[in-house]
Amino acid sequence: MISCSTELIKQQNITGRPNEILVVIGEDSWKGKPGELLRNTLGQPQIGLPQEEPVFGLIDVAPAAFKKIFKPTRNIIQITISPTVTTPEVLMKDNAWASPQATVEIKAKDEEQFEQLYNENKNKILSYFISAEKKRLAATYEKTYEKVVYNLLNNEFGVTMKVPPGFAVAKRDTDFVWYKFESPDISQGIILYTVPYKSDSTFTLNYMVALNDSVLKRNVPGPIDGSYMSIEKRLDQTYNIIEHNKNYASEMRGLWRLENDFMGGPYISLAELDASNQRVVVAFGYVYAPSKDKRNFLQQVEVMIYSLKLKQQDKNDKINSQVKMGN
Repeated sequence: MISCSTELIKQQNITGRPNEILVVIGEDSWKGKPGELLRNTLGQPQIGLPQEEPVFGLIDVAPAAFKKIFKPTRNIIQITISPTVTTPEVLMKDNAWASPQATVEIKAKDEEQFEQLYNENKNKILSYFISAEKKRLAATYEKTYEKVVYNLLNNEFGVTMKVPPGFAVAKRDTDFVWYKFESPDISQGIILYTVPYKSDSTFTLNYMVALNDSVLKRNVPGPIDGSYMSIEKRLDQTYNIIEHNKNYASEMRGLWRLENDFMGGPYISLAELDASNQRVVVAFGYVYAPSKDKRNFLQQVEVMIYSLKLKQQDKNDKINSQVKMGN
């Protein structure tokens, strides 16, 4: 596999909708096994949503029709299956015709070789396109963000996070803040709080579900008396131990609901160990968008909470380095 970046002096902006991929492929291949492989990977259901939505929407176009109008598309995958191919390859290229663009080219002599080549690289290809979408969002938030929220987190919580303008603080309490964006159609919110770090059991699924539930019940009431936000436990959560900014962390995804009411939607939660302060910083992000697709809204919230940075990261770096040396 080859990955490279093409830099041009002047390059037009990308076109197309977020989380869509233009697939340049022959009609027979699209209807046959190659198309099936692409749909099964790139078009697989996105986890943690109440209704099924694909990770990427796929739009096919014939190679002969791949003209200038299509070339600035944000995500492109080109498939060449021909006996004239002498060297099978997967080529990833940034900014081939526009910026910030992600393109993949796959060349194979026949469908059998394509299947082998694609299966060897499908996870890398999927990660490449997902990463490209998140980087675009992160770059947007990096340029323009809500200063009130940023300064509050920096001054009172010892962390920073960049969320778009329009987010407003809904509730502030000791070691707790809830900020959200409201429109007539959707609501996006982030609940950030800190708790003392006591043991490794903090970073277990059961503990994190119970912890989030207790914080949500106390602080996020619903619109009617006796209603409050909680994690939907009739469906399994997706839980992973990860590193974020080289700190020990966990990610949890699933659905939230209002107890004693009928509202709900998807959430993503990031819990990060701040070893220098012996605490855990939790960012719980949610989306409420009835009758609308939610994939893109949740991805936006995900990128926001992953912009979380600890103010004393330099001290954490030293601690993390010492721990790794001890291992």
